Formats: sequence, structure tokens, C-alpha cells
Amino acid sequence: METLTSAGHSLYFESNLDALKTLLESNKYSKVFVFADEHTSEICLPLFQSLLDDFSEFDLIETSAGEENKNIDFCIGIWKTLLDFEADRKSLMINLGGGVITDMGGFIASTYKRGIDFINVPTTLLSQVDASVGGKTGIDIDNVKNMVGTFTLPQMVFIETAFLKTLPERELLSGFAEMIKHGLIYDKPYYEKLKASNYLTPSAEDIYRSVEIKNEVVTIDPHEKNLRKILNFGHTIGHAVEGYSLANDENPLTHGEAIAIGFVCEAALSIKNSTLSKEELNDISSYILSLYPKYHIKKESFDTLLELMQSDKKNEDGNILFSLLETTGKCTFNCRVSTADILSSLDYYNSL
Repeated sequence: METLTSAGHSLYFESNLDALKTLLESNKYSKVFVFADEHTSEICLPLFQSLLDDFSEFDLIETSAGEENKNIDFCIGIWKTLLDFEADRKSLMINLGGGVITDMGGFIASTYKRGIDFINVPTTLLSQVDASVGGKTGIDIDNVKNMVGTFTLPQMVFIETAFLKTLPERELLSGFAEMIKHGLIYDKPYYEKLKASNYLTPSAEDIYRSVEIKNEVVTIDPHEKNLRKILNFGHTIGHAVEGYSLANDENPLTHGEAIAIGFVCEAALSIKNSTLSKEELNDISSYILSLYPKYHIKKESFDTLLELMQSDKKNEDGNILFSLLETTGKCTFNCRVSTADILSSLDYYNSL
């Protein structure tokens, strides 16, 4: 597969980690750390080592799995571990895992001793097409997603579809939501192609196209001043629902399940506050509900959801700002939306 270049670093597809082997063989780094959660270290680390020809000159730093652990307390523990291992500024951190690992590992690396190099080896579909690409790092604060973070680019990103064979169906479906988003905001033919595909067996070609779309947008606007905001379609409401579910549900929504709800709600907002047609809304709604389980957004949660949206990092001057669809395949941003319309969009989703 091809290699994409993004702002001075490379994204390698189906390369069997060849560039990483070359880097490690150069002895450039004083110490190498692999950061993973307990699931990744058990399931994915053996494959990672086999691709690296059983390279073992690294220290494993393991954390607990789950979005609820993507917080400052866990970061402090890992910073202390790096100190205990005498990590210096010439150390390298390899983030092996899903979006939580690449988000948190990137944040830890970018702040430890004012920054050490890191490499992302995403092992979930979600992290391959979204979280590991673009240089965003971050952690959550009080169920507000990615409230603290940096824009710091990894040295390299390696996308190997072999890791996807380790994933359960629910995780594949979660990552597929970000692929759908890329089509909705940027490429209608790609969206139509995804509708005809099977999320259980995403093709390397489709994964490449999703990464290519995100890379094009991020290259134009690396620090999210304008165009990059379109990548947040579905996420203003989706992140709020995700945060609420994480705090209140016994079996919380995955990121993809939550932003899929956001797609429907924000597509509904796009009719009144942008130029999306009713026919397009119906198409998006029916497609999303054909893939993702219906979730009841409790009326008593609406005020909490609005509070979570008020904390969204895209907001300006106290206004909740949305990225909305002009049409399928084209998105606009910085759209001010009334509270009444937001509540109406939640009611719309519940009515389906």
C-alpha cells in the first residue's frame, strides 16, 4: 500500500513496520517504551513483536483499558513510571492500541520533560481512521471529552489491518462510524460506497481513503482554526451523549455509537441551520439506525447534555458551535444553533 505524508511525518499502510524496524536499528533512542492497555498487551503485542522480528529491547508500560481511564490521574502514574525507568528526552514512546492509548500516550509523550518522540501503532479501526492521525492528543476532564491536550505530531503512524482481526464486532462498528463521517462531510461517492460495504470486513482501500480525507483536511488546517472543524460533525452532541453514558450507564456507549447518534441529531440541525434536504436527512437517519442500536436519550438528561455541550472546545464567546452538513459530502462549520433547536434534534432522534 501507499505512504501518506502529513506535515513532516509519514503514515505507513500495510508496511509490516519496515520503517519502524529501520528506525529502531539505528539506535537513535536511548530507551524505547511500548504503551498499551492490558487487552492490547495480551492480544496485540505478540503480533507487534512478530512484525518487528521479535524485537524485545523495550519496556512495556501497561494501563487499564477504557475511556474512563483517559484522565490526569492515570497520566500522573505513567509520568512517574517513566521517571522510575529513567526515561530522558531522547526516549521513544510507541503507542500500541486504540484511540484511548494514542490520545493519552501522545499527550503523555508530548508533555513529559517538555516532549519526547512518539509513534502510533493503532490497533482498532477507530484509531486507524481517526484518533491516531492528525496530531491531536488529549485526556478527559469530568466526562468532558479531550478537554486537555496538545497538537503534537507523532514521528510515524503505522496502519496494519492485521490488527483488526483481533477486534469484536462492536469495536469494528464503532470505528466504522468515523469512516461514515468522512464520507458525509467530504466525499459523497465514498459515503455511498460505504453504504454498500460490510463494516465487519472494512477494506484496506476504504481505510486508506478515510485516512486520506482526514490527512487532506488536517494538512490544510493543522491547528483547527477553520476547515478542520468539519471533522467534528456529529461530535458536539455525540461527545455529550458519550460523556453522559459513560457516567450513568452500566454498559456505556462506544465512541462510534455515540457519534452515530450525533450524526442523526446534527443532520436534523442541518435542515434549519444549513442547507441539507429532508430527503438527505431521511437517508442518513435510516442508514445509521440500520447499523447502530437505538439508544433512548432520557428527557431528564437534556440539561446535563446541554451543560456538556457548553464545555465543547469548539465553542466561542459562550456560543455552542456546530459543524453542519450543507449537503451529503459537504460540510460547513462555526454554525450557531439555538437551544430550542438542539433540544428538538434530540427529540427527533428519540422519535425515530
